[in-house]
Amino acid sequence: MNELAKPFKMSLPTISKHLKVLERAGLISRGREAQWRPCQIKAQPLRDAADWIEQYRQLWEQRLDQLDDYLHELQTQEKQNEQH
Repeated sequence: MNELAKPFKMSLPTISKHLKVLERAGLISRGREAQWRPCQIKAQPLRDAADWIEQYRQLWEQRLDQLDDYLHELQTQEKQNEQH
């Protein structure tokens, strides 16, 4: 775990806590090989989350585009009213 902690300038207990959180979340799996505890990333839960987020991102982009169109329409009407 020393190698893992070194680039992040974190203590070993902090790294251990982070790994436990990731393991409980199903984002990594940990095994045992003698004194080593190799970790493996589980990408599917992240893909599932990204897919779910993408649906909402598209929805909010559509809504914001509609709001933008509406605001431009209001500004155009306001300018036309000022000219009369």
